[in-house]
Amino acid sequence: MNLYELFFKPYETYTNFQIFLEATAAIFGLLSVYFSIKKNIWVYPTGIISTALYVYILFNFGLLGDAMINVYYTIMSIYGWILWSASSEDNIHVEVSWANFKQWIFATVLFVFSLGLVTVIYYYKPAIDNHFSTENVNLGLYHLDWANWLDVFTTSIFLVGMWFMAKRKIENWIFWMIGDFICIPMMLYKGLGITSVQYLVFTAMAYLGYLEWKKSIKKM
Repeated sequence: MNLYELFFKPYETYTNFQIFLEATAAIFGLLSVYFSIKKNIWVYPTGIISTALYVYILFNFGLLGDAMINVYYTIMSIYGWILWSASSEDNIHVEVSWANFKQWIFATVLFVFSLGLVTVIYYYKPAIDNHFSTENVNLGLYHLDWANWLDVFTTSIFLVGMWFMAKRKIENWIFWMIGDFICIPMMLYKGLGITSVQYLVFTAMAYLGYLEWKKSIKKM
């Protein structure tokens, strides 16, 4: 399979509107990560636009876990916006810190809970695809391919990363790096080439964000 078949060919079947939506969501996603690196509260309004668009896009491509996580992102972005606003002296920038043991315990519970929840949702996916009806439908996980299982895993990773970010914890970047890197082949496999490139850039930006936030701690 050459680069054209891998990256460009899927877009031959997409409408201009679908391509526009994905490109717009990717651009606002990149802006959101940039503002996050700068500890700038604009991470949230730009992020809300991106995640809201991706809910629609990912659901239509059968990535229920990632669609769900983007619903969660949207909700957590509002929550994070409120927290960051309350913790910012200039209403723009915030101070960051490392997570404590109690927060790591909560993050672990969150991760395990997410794994179970998304797996259950995939179990009922045949009924969801059948307009939420179980008539003449076989429930189970038989329909999952490797990309779907990765989706379950990355959904849990991103769930924890978003929570750490709302709490202004440096560890959030570690979760973003791992999840973003895994999503590169997954999105390419699903025919979302623009999004796969976005996740490649996200991986690099997450590493820069980790270094930037870590550096800011040393200056305190």
